[in-house]
Amino acid sequence: MPAYRTRAQIFEDHVLDAVERLEMRWSAQLHRTRFAVEDVPPSNPAPWEDGGVPLGRFFPAEPGLDPTIVVYRRPIESRAIDAADLADLVRTVVVEQVAHMLGREPHEVDPHAGDGA
Repeated sequence: MPAYRTRAQIFEDHVLDAVERLEMRWSAQLHRTRFAVEDVPPSNPAPWEDGGVPLGRFFPAEPGLDPTIVVYRRPIESRAIDAADLADLVRTVVVEQVAHMLGREPHEVDPHAGDGA
């Protein structure tokens, strides 16, 4: 009998898969970046967030803190049609946040993000 995995554990696995894929190409740039999963974003949106619920956020480095990318599980799960779509959405959000951090376009960070490849 396979081990039971919670939705949260499965989601975290998707985030780890997306990060590992990006680290193959961007390991030097992602060296000190922390990745985290939270269930929902805080109720106080950032000043630049004016449309809907964020799916992820990038927090730049500060003295004593490494740059951090947070992926919000429940808003992403609520948009996913099925398990494959969930994995694709997670990957897309991670790529978008890494692109924001690197000052690049998402297709530069991962040309296949969002196409299910």
